[in-house]
Amino acid sequence: MTVQEIVDRCQALFDDLDFNAVKDWKAAEPGRKAIGYLPIYVPREIIHAAGMLPVGIFGGGDQLEVIHGDAYYQSYICRIPRSTIELGLTGRLDSLDGMLFPSICDVIRNLSGMWQLLFKDKYVRYFDVPQTYRDDIAGTFYIHELQSLRDDLGELVGRPISDDDLRQSIAVYNDNRKAIAALYQYRAERPWQAPTSELYLLLRAGMVLPVEEHSQLLRDYVAAAAEEERPRRDNCRVVVNGVFCEQPPLGLIKSLELAGCYVVDDDFLLITRWLLDDVPTAGDPLENLSKAFLHHSAATSAKFEPDKADKGKFLIEQVRSSGAEGVIFAAPSFCDPALLDRPMLQEALNKVDIPFTAFKYAENTGQLQAIREQAGTFADSIKLWSA
Repeated sequence: MTVQEIVDRCQALFDDLDFNAVKDWKAAEPGRKAIGYLPIYVPREIIHAAGMLPVGIFGGGDQLEVIHGDAYYQSYICRIPRSTIELGLTGRLDSLDGMLFPSICDVIRNLSGMWQLLFKDKYVRYFDVPQTYRDDIAGTFYIHELQSLRDDLGELVGRPISDDDLRQSIAVYNDNRKAIAALYQYRAERPWQAPTSELYLLLRAGMVLPVEEHSQLLRDYVAAAAEEERPRRDNCRVVVNGVFCEQPPLGLIKSLELAGCYVVDDDFLLITRWLLDDVPTAGDPLENLSKAFLHHSAATSAKFEPDKADKGKFLIEQVRSSGAEGVIFAAPSFCDPALLDRPMLQEALNKVDIPFTAFKYAENTGQLQAIREQAGTFADSIKLWSA
């Protein structure tokens, strides 16, 4: 497949708010089930081990008019819960047999409760995570949460989920993270060959495709991109931070690129890169997943960091390892985790003289000219003054 053919396929999956790819997967074999999840992290390995399809639900984007959803939430919170409710009430998520709501913020916690009230015939779970990182405390709690999810999904599918099932699924997701890491590495080295707008569509395709198919698609893209020569521009290299939950419209990502920015690292769809290393396949699979979360996972504003001195270290390492020249803080309006962390992250960047700029957006932001001008000015200032 050519790059354009791969991108066109991913674009079609991105545009399909009726989740026909999920319906087709279920129809191919009677009895199949699909479990939806919201950003940012859930243990998809357990869903996969149950023989179910994990389906990422990232709101309605800028394609969905929210009518019913606004009746359930106040105006001074982010948009993703309203558009997710809209997807549910309009029947677009009927192909899902359950929903997982990870521990992101109070809004998503409340959305899980709303879902239980609205969809009483569906499996719903708020998936909590530990707030400390000691194996004897947090590990015990988290393994219990993982086991509870394992039991629930086993009951839903009608069979227990064995340790071997889990080990096989852990290996499959280890491979997927390798494929994503290779894509990110290629983009960092040659961002003109792998535009971030295309990388983003590739990641979104993985939210509805079987993980094995997605891993192959990623590798096909990198191989095809290496065969095509694209024009190289004198753009500024930036890291985008703050987009881990409510996703920006695709037009915003394209606007950054048109403004003269090569995005060389980011926190888009952080579920795909949450775990930083392979999860061991030998031993107790739940204990391995627990230790991976506690000790080998990405730092983000939605994850508690007990040591304030560590705030910003992960971001600074992203900048340095990707060869970035600056940071663009992009956060959804009313996103408490991102916006409350931003001053501390900015302070950390100031201490090491890394330039940054910041703006807010919503998933349905339509007027992008101001953001494009701000990003363009930022890129120009780096090119003019960084020496």
